[in-house]
Amino acid sequence: MSRPKVFVSRLIPQEALDLLCSRLEVEINSDDHPLSKPELISHLQDKEGLICLLTDIIDEEVLKSAPSLRVVSNVAVGYDNIEVEAATRRRIAVTNTPGVLDETTADFTWALLMATARRVVEGDRFCRAGKFQGWGIMLLLGQDIHGQVLGICGMGRIGRAVARRAKGFGMKIIYTDLRRLEGAIEQELGASYVDKDVLLQEADFVTLHVPLLPETRHYISRRELSLMKKTAHLINASRGPVVDEEALVEALRTRQIAGAALDVFEHEPLIHPGLLELDNVVLAPHIASASVQTRTRMATMAAENMIAALEGRIPPHVVNPEIYR
Repeated sequence: MSRPKVFVSRLIPQEALDLLCSRLEVEINSDDHPLSKPELISHLQDKEGLICLLTDIIDEEVLKSAPSLRVVSNVAVGYDNIEVEAATRRRIAVTNTPGVLDETTADFTWALLMATARRVVEGDRFCRAGKFQGWGIMLLLGQDIHGQVLGICGMGRIGRAVARRAKGFGMKIIYTDLRRLEGAIEQELGASYVDKDVLLQEADFVTLHVPLLPETRHYISRRELSLMKKTAHLINASRGPVVDEEALVEALRTRQIAGAALDVFEHEPLIHPGLLELDNVVLAPHIASASVQTRTRMATMAAENMIAALEGRIPPHVVNPEIYR
């Protein structure tokens, strides 16, 4: 009996590939570069499943050009790269990998926060350039983290994981979200609810953990940056377009805020040239979930979703369950 055919758009951890190959007929883009739309479509002509990444745009054109496609399994929590409504109309299951990267992303949020606060990347460049001539009391002065105010925008799973870590630094934690947490959870986290403007005005460090939705595009723009303290730092490990990069460049260049740290970009993989020129911003190439353990689990979850769907079961993490009703 022939096995269902699936296409894997980029290299993924071997453990996930082995799982897929044990149950399905698998073709892989072994060059490990993002495919153009025509290339992707050509690979999908006889495929029932697609394992894809956030860099793959799965739109109406791709979906209607893949006549056999039954499942799109995204190796990510987010799925704004997929036109879910178009998939649902074609009764194509869309799946994601929620929950697995929360703690790892929270770890990296703190790596970014500490790097910008204590000017770690500037110090690294300073040493490599041969400029370090010995200890100096005024050399690369940064800002304390302990005892400061942390403002968390978006108190979902990742936001709460960031808050738990902040307790170890003795920080005052404030947060904003569309929905306020239950009182018991607020008490457990030591977090107080405030509206967005108050958070921006009071926080020494603002971390972003909101999803990318039409209403969160440019969640941080000129008005929001103008409310922040001149000593404040902005950290974004959520989605690039939630920050207006043009406005951020202006705020950093004029020292309207002290610094920023970004793992994601508005027009990724392009980075605003103004950001590249500035010393008071830390830039990372979308690696918040990039630990061996987490990326392997993400890929394995995507493989499990794919196998379940192609074997006639409802996938564990299906985004559009209505196709099964």
